[in-house]
Amino acid sequence: MKNFFLFSILFISVIISQFCTANVRMPAVFGNNMVLQQKTEIVVWGWAEPGEKIKIKGSWNRTKSKSVRADKDGKWSVKIKTSRAGGPFKLEIKGKNTICFNNVMLGEVWLCSGQSNMQWPIWRSNNAEKEIAAANLPNLRLFDVKREIADKPKKDCVGNWMECSPETISNFSAAAYFFGRELNRKLDVPVGLLLSCWGGTQAENWMPIETLESNNDFIPILERYQSNILCYAENKKEYDEIVLPAWQKQVKKAGLKKTPSPKKPNPPIDWTKHPRRPNGLYNAMIAPIMPFTIKGVIWYQGESNCSRAHQYQTLFPALINSWRKVWSQGDFPFYYVQIAPYRYTKDRSWASCELREAQLMALSVTNTGMAVTMDIGNVKDIHPKNKQEVGKRLSLWALAKDYGYTNIVYSGPIYKSMKIEGDKIRLFFDYAGPGLIAKAGHLNHFTIAAADKKFVEAKAEIQGDTIVVSNPKIKKPVAVRYGWTDTAEPNLFNKKSLPASSFRTDNWPGLTYNKL
Repeated sequence: MKNFFLFSILFISVIISQFCTANVRMPAVFGNNMVLQQKTEIVVWGWAEPGEKIKIKGSWNRTKSKSVRADKDGKWSVKIKTSRAGGPFKLEIKGKNTICFNNVMLGEVWLCSGQSNMQWPIWRSNNAEKEIAAANLPNLRLFDVKREIADKPKKDCVGNWMECSPETISNFSAAAYFFGRELNRKLDVPVGLLLSCWGGTQAENWMPIETLESNNDFIPILERYQSNILCYAENKKEYDEIVLPAWQKQVKKAGLKKTPSPKKPNPPIDWTKHPRRPNGLYNAMIAPIMPFTIKGVIWYQGESNCSRAHQYQTLFPALINSWRKVWSQGDFPFYYVQIAPYRYTKDRSWASCELREAQLMALSVTNTGMAVTMDIGNVKDIHPKNKQEVGKRLSLWALAKDYGYTNIVYSGPIYKSMKIEGDKIRLFFDYAGPGLIAKAGHLNHFTIAAADKKFVEAKAEIQGDTIVVSNPKIKKPVAVRYGWTDTAEPNLFNKKSLPASSFRTDNWPGLTYNKL
């Protein structure tokens, strides 16, 4: 009787297991309330029993559907056409079971990623209470990828789509929200925001391992990680057997003497579980949403790479190109925020001006754009609160480059070239139109140097769309720098109130040169 009972349990378990594996399953990025990219072919994928036939149909197209069979591993993927923006629609996936997603909109989908300034929530930004109360935007949809780390690319993530409302928006990214709100208002179409970010992280945490392994400049990143892993076991043993017991004795003594207890020492870092693990966030928070069809990416990151700013000149473009490669959607728009002025370290071991330079150089990558924040930072706070302007400036790039707004100025002045004219240097700019201005007085934070590389404060004058820089003590100038410190808040703008990026005309080795 006992054997019969065990056999019955086993038989039922097998039947249930077979039934479950036959079920069509979808990744979390597909769900009720989602936005799908309009007027294109979107990728729809999931899992089923190997060989199972799957039928996919969107209600925006009443007559056509697509069919596909799961491969030997149970994975299936198909492209289906979407119509112009609108909704709500239904997306139906039918195999041995049926999944139906409701309240689906067609519109514009953007991935929003980076570190803490992208993660920074609305409730901690300027005018938070007013902004949250006004966030009744049901055609703005939000998907927040749960923060996780993985050693290999994951198939799925945790998250769900929500309509934007005062009840759902408070903890969402302020920069992403204000960007999406601008698009929703200007284009009058649904907008979907995929948020995948983690504070304090570095660019290499968000990159495929193949990209990091393929460039010699990035090998030190991987070597440091391996070294940290090897040290962890020994450090943990020392912590458990020596450091922690010593602290416990000190606590006991403090209790007897009725004095304050010493702070508990921090345990050694297990880098395999740390968000700064190279490739770890790409595996857990980017790979699972690929290849969900997007319009483009907005990115706010760089502060945590300031100590290796020179390396960022190659690291950041490599990230952009690696995402485009694995997404297989061509050179989609990639718009990013240049980091704001902030007092990093007294010893200048970090150089945010050099990081800003690396970001400036990334404009040479196809289909990129940069929102400058030299005027809306806070030198005492690495998290400036004015995320409204950040989102707006990112949206200007998208509106001008992707949505046909040909009559808007979308960038502040960007240094282009220089010409030595006797004891002066004339500077030329892109995006100078409709003219250059100095806000609140004369131009400031310009310095000039001769061949000795010793920079001194300079006089700068606007002449048409150019700037002439000089110092009476420098008879043979060779280089000019603008805003070239961590905390500079300079005042060069164009007449549309968009600030100029910091820059230098020289290429002399900086503080972070060769720091890998």
